[in-house]
Amino acid sequence: MIKKDDAVEDVVANVVAGGESSVDTEDDQAVTLSEDEDGVHEDTMPIRSVVEAILFSTDSPLPAARIGKVAGGLSAGEVKEHIASLNEQYEVAGASFRIEEIARGYQMLTLPEYNEWLGKLFKARGEFKVTGAAMEALAVVAYRQPAMRAEVEEIRGVGCGEVLQRLREMNLVKIAGRADVIGRPLLYGTTKRFLEVFGLASLDELPKVEALKEKGRRGSGQSTGTQPPEASEPAATPPD
Repeated sequence: MIKKDDAVEDVVANVVAGGESSVDTEDDQAVTLSEDEDGVHEDTMPIRSVVEAILFSTDSPLPAARIGKVAGGLSAGEVKEHIASLNEQYEVAGASFRIEEIARGYQMLTLPEYNEWLGKLFKARGEFKVTGAAMEALAVVAYRQPAMRAEVEEIRGVGCGEVLQRLREMNLVKIAGRADVIGRPLLYGTTKRFLEVFGLASLDELPKVEALKEKGRRGSGQSTGTQPPEASEPAATPPD
């Protein structure tokens, strides 16, 4: 039986009444109160482990504020400090994963060097087999959003109605409103799922158009007016 001092008296009352069942202590421990036939008991565990358990259990990115609320009232800054400490532990231990900031939240993700093996594991799923045409349309929407269908079709030079519909079904593109022009056509934008799939924390992490143009010129040998020298070995595939 725990002592009902000033720090936990109210919480014990809440537990008995079916209210909140955890509080934070000054020594960075989470206090969990449980009740059985012998009375109310107190258990403690590191807050860092609580944050880790929350992230381990979720299958989608969680904002720091949400993690802090679930963990018992941590600030977003405190959550980020715990995440940084956990990542340090994972690195020292040689773990195959880290906690990454993605789609305005945090999620446990495997390191890029394991993509080859994980690709074999999930090959049968084929959840996001995006065709070349769909990828082109998606790129236009990502960089021009909110974009009208007419804009996408003008840049690609072909009709994109079915492609945009497919991207919406895959939850990569959404309706972002209507344009303030004659006919009020629909506007398209990318979704949070788009950020998750392409490993982006926000749209600000999209490659700059100028860098892509320069990369394209280098790849075609146009930057110097000559063809690039033949490589003695195949070029390494960049991580997804």
